[in-house]
Amino acid sequence: MTSAHTATAPPVLELRAVTKRFPGVIANDKVSLHLNAGEVLALLGENGAGKSTVISVMYGLYRPDEGETLVDGRAVTIGSPAQALKLGIGLVPQHPMLVARHSVAENLALGGGSAFFPGRSVAGRIRELSEKYGLGVDPGARVSQLSPGEKQRVEILRSLLRGVRVLILDEPTSVLTPQEVGGLFQVMNELRKDGRSLVFISHKLGEVLEITDRVTVLRKGKVTGNAPTRGATRETLAEMMVGRSVSFERKRQTPDLKAAPVRLAAHDLQALSSRGLPALRGVNLELRAGEIVGVAGVAGNGQSELVEVLAGLHDLQGGQITLDGVALGRNARTIFESGVAHIPEDRIHMGTVPSMSVAENLALRDYAKPPLSRGGVRDLGALDSHARQMVNTFDISTPGVGTASRLLSGGNIQKIILARELGDLSGQGGAKVILAVHPTYGLDIGATEQVHRTLMDAAGRGACVLLVSEDLDELLALSDSIAVMYHGELLGPYDAATATREGIGLIMAGGAASTDGTPHGAGPGDLSVQAGPDEPNHTRGLKA
Repeated sequence: MTSAHTATAPPVLELRAVTKRFPGVIANDKVSLHLNAGEVLALLGENGAGKSTVISVMYGLYRPDEGETLVDGRAVTIGSPAQALKLGIGLVPQHPMLVARHSVAENLALGGGSAFFPGRSVAGRIRELSEKYGLGVDPGARVSQLSPGEKQRVEILRSLLRGVRVLILDEPTSVLTPQEVGGLFQVMNELRKDGRSLVFISHKLGEVLEITDRVTVLRKGKVTGNAPTRGATRETLAEMMVGRSVSFERKRQTPDLKAAPVRLAAHDLQALSSRGLPALRGVNLELRAGEIVGVAGVAGNGQSELVEVLAGLHDLQGGQITLDGVALGRNARTIFESGVAHIPEDRIHMGTVPSMSVAENLALRDYAKPPLSRGGVRDLGALDSHARQMVNTFDISTPGVGTASRLLSGGNIQKIILARELGDLSGQGGAKVILAVHPTYGLDIGATEQVHRTLMDAAGRGACVLLVSEDLDELLALSDSIAVMYHGELLGPYDAATATREGIGLIMAGGAASTDGTPHGAGPGDLSVQAGPDEPNHTRGLKA
């Protein structure tokens, strides 16, 4: 990539020796970095490395304890997001902050525009910017009808309407299909050509190599690397981040599962969404002992309801679920005690109790059983010992096991859930079924490797794993087969060893693909047929 800045111009944005402390933690330790005009800078680092704190300082969400921030070579104080916007610094958040019932124009008019029919006053400007940068956004569309990629483009437009020159993109590709990622990168290139500067935060190193000019690496709150992207590889970037070599080869060697018994089976599952609309439309599912089945899909197509039905957290309108040939109860506690582990999508509110300590959250499944409880009374010594063991085994970064989980980073909260759900406290072989929803979302390379190894080890012991992820590289690396949730139906399966990101991405978007998960026309024999608009091309159900 070639950026548009000149060597003589001062950086558009610069941090000099910025330090930010929180109780018991130095989040940023004399961090210095700069961003040039027309440049895309990747900010890389493991969970807890300090990336979120850096961008919070840039955007005025935090004030540094030491150091200074410069814009165009001039020292400034950014005390709020409003001040950041006045200085030309915008943020596209990881999760779009839009009002679903309002139109695009109405959302972007909030906080400005005319007092009457404010959407009308910005619709023309939206069309102008949308055409200029290839954003393809309809001002009159309802946000509730937009895809994740379209919502993200609306957030980009929000910043452009306010005249930003620096745009911070926080994990922008985490919920996008491969086709939407390509569209985002086209927009980023247009912004770069226009002289705007971008900070790109991502754990996907292939994307970093494709779209950025330079990388700045953080480790434990300090800058440990700063280098041009040209000439770098995923392996060299990963080593800069974690301090050791990392392999990116396909991790899973699919075992021969023909003789393996069916462990989890579901037939004709029917369920409604929280809005009372059909969420599962006759889903059939079989997972064999030792098998990892991946589930792809754009958010909102029924993945959440499928997992919550299997975990006993969502009402089942029809159908049957069995575990090892026995009907599975519909009570969450009963299902858990039957051997079903659940790594939920919402790790903050469903996976943990934020006000509880690390030790208490780690004990939520087994707090009433020995060795954590004796005679109905909690054994605080055993609780503490168990927590320390799990913190060490799963490399959870915390000031102490008595720290409230809400004070930890998202990645470390995820590790608490993994330790609790997959740590074999009972000594009876661990879970039989693992329902893993975005288990590595927001995790760094080292933590992701650990999660992948843990899931594969569990499958090696005979557990079956239902892996729901929006990271297609992860699904292709770990799964034996991949199915796609689309409008409440489970499409596939496709052999993970031969499927492609492009083919799976097409199916996620409702397009046609061959029966092996390659793009339409690319698979052997091209067995697919063109489907109608309400009937995507697929083979119904999943027989794994």
